[in-house]
Amino acid sequence: MTPQTLKAHIEALGQEARAASRHVARASTASKNRALQLAAAALRRDQSILLEANQADLASARSAGQDAAFLDRLTLSPASIESMAAGLEQIASLQDPVGELTGLARRPSGIEVGRMRVPLGVIAIIYEARPNVTADAAGLCLKSGNACILRGGSEALRSNQIIARAMHEGLRGAGLPETVIQVLDITDRAAVGELITLKGLVDVIVPRGGKSLIERISNDARIPVIKHLDGVCHTYVDASADIAMAIRVADNAKTQRYGTCNTMETLLVHEAIAPALLPPLCALYLDKGVELRGDDAAQRLVGGIKPAVEADWYAEYLAPILAIRIVPSLEAAMDHIARYGSQHTDAIITNDWNNANRFLREVDSSSVMVNASTRFADGFEYGLGAEIGISTDKLHARGPVGLEGLTNQKFVVLGSGQIRGG
Repeated sequence: MTPQTLKAHIEALGQEARAASRHVARASTASKNRALQLAAAALRRDQSILLEANQADLASARSAGQDAAFLDRLTLSPASIESMAAGLEQIASLQDPVGELTGLARRPSGIEVGRMRVPLGVIAIIYEARPNVTADAAGLCLKSGNACILRGGSEALRSNQIIARAMHEGLRGAGLPETVIQVLDITDRAAVGELITLKGLVDVIVPRGGKSLIERISNDARIPVIKHLDGVCHTYVDASADIAMAIRVADNAKTQRYGTCNTMETLLVHEAIAPALLPPLCALYLDKGVELRGDDAAQRLVGGIKPAVEADWYAEYLAPILAIRIVPSLEAAMDHIARYGSQHTDAIITNDWNNANRFLREVDSSSVMVNASTRFADGFEYGLGAEIGISTDKLHARGPVGLEGLTNQKFVVLGSGQIRGG
């Protein structure tokens, strides 16, 4: 397409989405749930077709020299397709937030004032190599009464088209317009530039992907953005921690999956417990092929730990690499998190509930955990059904963004003929 043709095409998609947003905003809960259930059934039915498309995407990605972490995010399996379908069904089972009226109170004038939860309108989601985002994002936008425009990475184009086909089948079966969910099949990066400047047609942008993608969209967008840039997640093992628990949780936080934004990247250990904890825990990491980088104190305790440099404390590795620092106190651990963290997800392992409460109150992250793996920080585990992304912003939505995060509240006033006097 020429730049002019591309601009006109994206604007037409925005206009279709705006019109569709009015339809889905007034759709009944039953019709939205029906669409989600039919889409889930279509995904299960077409599993073999989707796997075949995904294998073609993977072959192209390998030919392009993509690394293991990228391929992991791109890969679908029967289990992950079932998870997508189950996620749509779970969204259908959640309470519909649209139209919820809260805080209704009578004022001295006789009017009643409250707030009603309403959709945001049109949401554009821009993401890279995760085909599951197509189903999760579409399902959440639909249930929350929003239209969406999805622009996945070119590497997942074939997979996304099959998932979009299932979503459209669900919409048709429920009597809703297919334009409620639009998946861009244009791989030209200029399409993103047009999409994120559709002010008046798109209400919110949600980028999901690498830091460079999110920075570009945050800098160039003319529309509000829900985002997080980095997932530099910490686990701090306090002096009072149960060692067996700490080993189990810290192992899971790092090795359950390497390429996710809620994977632990830095382990902080209180100096009083480090001699007992680090040798067996590091042996476990090394057996699993995790490269360890630590401060001087950690290197003295455990062989095989490479020297950490300043950049390691800021790093989101998304790989089997872990930074380790030994700290003298809870305060030192929280100071480290405040300096190097990304306000994503941080955890403390402790049997001291005073320290646990301090950590919960003082660590300024979107998810803060006690005695649990950072890997729990996602919408499915939080009971949100799925998530459209994780926000480390402090306005509108923070943490995993589910149905409520895709809605807003407006004031409503109920009267019986009242007028305001002078």
